[in-house]
Amino acid sequence: MKVVCTGDWVAVDPDGDPRYVRTLLPRRTAFTRSTSSKRSEGQILAANVDHAIITVSLALEVDLGRVERFLALAWESGAQPLVVLSKADLVPDPLGLSYLVEDVESVAPGAQVLPVSAATGEGVEVLAAIVGGGTSVLLGASGAGKSTLANTLLGEDVMTVQAARDVDGKGRHTTTTRNLLVLPGGGVLIDTPGLRGVGLWDAETGVGQVFAEIQELAADCRFHDCAHEAEPGCAVRAATEDGSLSVRRLESYHKLLRENQRIVAKTDARVRAEILKDWKRKSAAGRAALEAKRGGRGR
Repeated sequence: MKVVCTGDWVAVDPDGDPRYVRTLLPRRTAFTRSTSSKRSEGQILAANVDHAIITVSLALEVDLGRVERFLALAWESGAQPLVVLSKADLVPDPLGLSYLVEDVESVAPGAQVLPVSAATGEGVEVLAAIVGGGTSVLLGASGAGKSTLANTLLGEDVMTVQAARDVDGKGRHTTTTRNLLVLPGGGVLIDTPGLRGVGLWDAETGVGQVFAEIQELAADCRFHDCAHEAEPGCAVRAATEDGSLSVRRLESYHKLLRENQRIVAKTDARVRAEILKDWKRKSAAGRAALEAKRGGRGR
């Protein structure tokens, strides 16, 4: 049985209790993450979303790995991701701000990166035009400034906001529920609580879109099933060696793929078998390398 979540369209009996849903209409998109429980299930944060707005505060050093994680889930959901760099007024140097935008753009192929300041109004008009064309969801860590952005777009203080802690820039989970807000200029905005954990949920396609340049490089690898680890003729590893692809980027790609594979394996016996086979292969290779190092002598 499907659980109704924020953004869902449902049919109710006009003469009955509106709290009871007769039909849950098919979802166009669904932003899903893995739950913190050990059960094999995903948590849908928002449905039927056109734009997934990943909010990143410039009050702290930008965590590119976390941005990549959010982007993978956003692309997998079917929504168009947009990365909003909030609190842009905290970076008064225009050149420094442009460098930050370029850094995030380098890990967000296909997604717009927009610096926004609710304090000065920078970028607000552009953001309002984007969210006015459908349903959007605000995503990000606690303290990223999502509720402040929501109030700015609404033109009034509807969402309660609190100051982030100076020591680490984290908020105090002012928003504890998902709220669906109708914007005065058109469009609907879903504000979500700050996310401590952003676990992948069957997001292989989304990971591929985030790391599109690695997918392109992989087409030139000698082996079609190259894992980009130690195989000869690996075009991806060659790119890290000549500096055209950062090592951090490749490590992040491997990390998200492994995490996604573990999630899928919970419900897919074939994937579990492939993981076990790969583990046995690597164990055998490790033992062979150790024996070779010892000159073939036993213990």
